[in-house]
Amino acid sequence: MSEMLTWQRRESVLSLQGELVHSSLLPLWQQRQQILSGIECIDLTHLSRVDSAGLALLVHLKAISMVEKKFSFSGITPPLQSLISLYNLQDILTTTLSVKPDELV
Repeated sequence: MSEMLTWQRRESVLSLQGELVHSSLLPLWQQRQQILSGIECIDLTHLSRVDSAGLALLVHLKAISMVEKKFSFSGITPPLQSLISLYNLQDILTTTLSVKPDELV
């Protein structure tokens, strides 16, 4: 069973927490217009897992952002960056890679 997806809004930043997977993303999808209103950045740092359905949602949100020039993503984790690379989406989902202090050499 997947971990619940939750989100928190702090001013113009939307922070996603938990798993962004097929079984957890429907509430975010259904409320996306009201949730994204006034958002300038979506922080992905606290996502523990993203599957291909979650990645598709991020691509869709980025497409909205490109048209409306609304927001960017931050906090791409190394596993999510790998998924982005596997699907060859680097040019679409270019963001800041989140590196934890213990991963710095």
